[in-house]
Amino acid sequence: MKKSNSIPYDVVIIGGGNAGLCAAITAAESGTKVLILETAPKEYRGGNSRHTRNFRCMHKAPLSVLVNSYHEDEYFDDLMKVTDGKTDEGLAQLAIASSEECLSWMISKGVRFQPSLSGTLSLARTNAFFMGGGKSLVNAFYRTAAKLGVDVLYEANVTHLQLDNDRITGIDYNYMGQAHRINPKAVVVAAGGFQADTEWLARAWGPAAKNFLIRGTPYNRGVVLADLLDQGIESVGDPTQCHAVAIDGRAPKFDGGIVTRLDCVPFSIVVNKNAERFYDEGEDVWPKRYAIWGRLVAAQPDQVGFAIIDSKSIDLFMPSVFPPIKADTLAELADKMGIPQEKLNQTVKDFNAACDDSADFHPTELDGVKTSDLVPQKSNWARPINKAPFYGYSLRPGVTFTYLGLKVDENAQCRTSRGPVHNLWAAGETMAGSILGQGYLAGFGMTIGTVFGRIAGREAAKYAK
Repeated sequence: MKKSNSIPYDVVIIGGGNAGLCAAITAAESGTKVLILETAPKEYRGGNSRHTRNFRCMHKAPLSVLVNSYHEDEYFDDLMKVTDGKTDEGLAQLAIASSEECLSWMISKGVRFQPSLSGTLSLARTNAFFMGGGKSLVNAFYRTAAKLGVDVLYEANVTHLQLDNDRITGIDYNYMGQAHRINPKAVVVAAGGFQADTEWLARAWGPAAKNFLIRGTPYNRGVVLADLLDQGIESVGDPTQCHAVAIDGRAPKFDGGIVTRLDCVPFSIVVNKNAERFYDEGEDVWPKRYAIWGRLVAAQPDQVGFAIIDSKSIDLFMPSVFPPIKADTLAELADKMGIPQEKLNQTVKDFNAACDDSADFHPTELDGVKTSDLVPQKSNWARPINKAPFYGYSLRPGVTFTYLGLKVDENAQCRTSRGPVHNLWAAGETMAGSILGQGYLAGFGMTIGTVFGRIAGREAAKYAK
């Protein structure tokens, strides 16, 4: 038997990550009574936001920790490049234009920023880094929400949203071993994608998806998303598109987070299990192109790859949480990594022979140091791999979040084929496919979540009042 929640909440937020918290804070500041239903235990609250490091932000002049300027048109061009134009341009421009204001808003809610990291990330102009990382951001937002009277239920598993015509009339959830129903005036869905449901991933991708690692929270299983799609809420995005990066193959199945990401690719050659190169490792600066490598590795045999570097490059990138495999010879390295020795030796020999003069090598910008007469070529940072000892990392696809989600308009409102659902909004990863048709831009997920979380909270509160 379902128990009814006796507190008359105006707005219920499903999901307690960055987007949900931004919605909750905004709605509470408007004078509404707000409840967050978070499926994770308290110590794992925050969804994928726990693992984030930065927020991509436009600015016309130096702003907080951001140097120089990063104008709307450049930001938009960067997004169009990584998505290959597969985006809702109006929503993308809204997210970009709103990001500048969001930075000062985040600071006013207790979020602190640090100077940007240097080296291969090179984001001092475009991305503001959280002091203490994503966990610190999440905690700051929860403290602010508590001061505003926002209630939170942890380990509250939402199972169903009742859609009657053009309104959500009830939310069913399980909490402390009992089934409950709540009937808020307005609902914001910020429950992420479906990536932690590996069966759903396999239905979209095929059996290869069983070999994927889920670098984010294990609690984003798409239950609310599936429930709403089954009831006719309009969807957006391709189920095979996602934010997937190449991560250390030794990472755990779930929740490895940012520390398992590998930033060595621009200074390496990447081979598959047959010791064959398969893509240009130097195509562009890493923040713009790192997210393609998860899909590239996913397309290789057994969904694995191997990054091979030498002693000249070992200190040029942020290391993984795991140390690299080290060997005095390439043959020994191949043996330790389980790839064919002769083939790796030949691949490296061919690569080295194709390297041009590397006098202009520059690790933090496109340097034009490329290979000649080699397929695939390496467009930048192409130096011979010839200085022992040699190092290697195994690579696996690490899925952060999926792009199939709820379609929204500029007010973050959801709809069916009949028209808007008057009291339902979505924010964050659960609607990011509206803007990210493919590819990814470092820090942009936090931009989407913050901008549309605030919009959803504002509109939900306006409706409730």
